[in-house]
Amino acid sequence: MLAVNYTSLRENMKSYMDQVTDDYETMIVTRKNNKNVVMMSEEAYNNLMENIHVMGNKANYDWLMESKAQLENGNFASHTLTEVAEDE
Repeated sequence: MLAVNYTSLRENMKSYMDQVTDDYETMIVTRKNNKNVVMMSEEAYNNLMENIHVMGNKANYDWLMESKAQLENGNFASHTLTEVAEDE
């Protein structure tokens, strides 16, 4: 996690935004009176929200953990996929 003050962020906005999106960094923007802000890419934010949704619902979490256990125990099936032509 990176930390940068507001003035530096303002002066180098593009560079910092590129670093956040390209390197999957999370950045704390420090401000007066400890009113800090966190900057992250939209992709990281969406992933975080999806994880909160899945992990925040007990039924979803239990289903996910059961599926994980089945996979780890070798209880799965694999299938060969076939490619379908565009005109079909």
